[in-house]
Amino acid sequence: MKLWNEYNLNEDVENFTVGDDHVLDQTLVSYDCISSMAHAKMLGKINVLTEGEVEKIVKEFQNILELNKKGEFKIEKEEEDCHTAIENHLTRHLGDLGKKIHTGRSRNDQVLTALRLYYKEEIKDCRSLTQEFMEEIKKFVIEYGQVQFPGYTHTRKAMPSSVALWGDSFVESMADNLKVLDLAFELINQSPSGTGAGYGVPLNIDREYIAKLLNFKKVQENPIYVQNSRGKFESTLLHALSQIMFDLNKLSSDLIFFTMPEFGYFEIPEEFCTGSSLMPQKRNPDVLELVRAKYHLVLSYEFQIKSLTSNLISGYHRDSQLTKDPVMKGFIVTKECLSIMSLVVKNLKANKEKCEQGLIPELYATNEVYLLVKKGVPFRQAYHEISKKYAKKK
Repeated sequence: MKLWNEYNLNEDVENFTVGDDHVLDQTLVSYDCISSMAHAKMLGKINVLTEGEVEKIVKEFQNILELNKKGEFKIEKEEEDCHTAIENHLTRHLGDLGKKIHTGRSRNDQVLTALRLYYKEEIKDCRSLTQEFMEEIKKFVIEYGQVQFPGYTHTRKAMPSSVALWGDSFVESMADNLKVLDLAFELINQSPSGTGAGYGVPLNIDREYIAKLLNFKKVQENPIYVQNSRGKFESTLLHALSQIMFDLNKLSSDLIFFTMPEFGYFEIPEEFCTGSSLMPQKRNPDVLELVRAKYHLVLSYEFQIKSLTSNLISGYHRDSQLTKDPVMKGFIVTKECLSIMSLVVKNLKANKEKCEQGLIPELYATNEVYLLVKKGVPFRQAYHEISKKYAKKK
């Protein structure tokens, strides 16, 4: 049974409007149960439910959590989402008591509360995986940091670089990415519960109490803004993930370049490379190419959210249903790529001999310019002198 008016919806319209929400919402079952338990306790606090009723409802939510862990709690398409499936379960098992759980809320704030609990946990996982990745880069730098190899501009050899200089650039950048991720967490760490469909609820709800039970930092006060922030907060979150993926994209591009046989500065194990169905000698860095490509997927998810939720007047719109999938995919892709790149870096080696072979004399031309500058020669004059020197060698 649906949570709204009881009439027969056209089957084609039902299939179209439900989409894959009933599938995506399997991820949200536990979060909705947790938020609903807090809501039940709040209803008890304001005397809508008795102490005994709260105990029975909470116990049944715990039963749902156990069923969900075992994979035995399924959402039917006609139920539309996890919120309906959970309320239907409560009504089947608790009768009229189950019908009381929706007092003082709408699916609008219920969805947002479950999603934000989910986002918070996923952000923590991404943060942890980012830190693990940073640790692998640091270990690589500790082992090979003193090794020098060419630095490039315009994809041409430019000046001497080193493993430490190169590796630490990603550590520093990832540290900045964590700040962006923390900003997204700060925005999401606001409780939307108790705002109904965007215009409040005519009931003396204790929103602060719910926020405290669910470990939100604060209550998001304005109920219209709660609805308007759906999409805004998600795009900020996906921007944070895209910044992480931006760095993984660049790292992948570097490693594809630096591990080319023509350079051989770095080496990845053969078992990390795929082969060719035609050319038996080939070893291909497919894992790096896929990580490089997946940055663009996460970037597209960010723009999907921004596009989906723009040009809407204030308040809730069904368009927001389509924001779940891009965010969930964004988390999956980013966590997957962080894990695989940590593994790649853990097994990465620097070939000191090949690195040193790449340090051709021209790389030190700028150093020579500044040796003359230190002797009092004007910079532009020194520049031209060294430029002529290397022009003659060609």
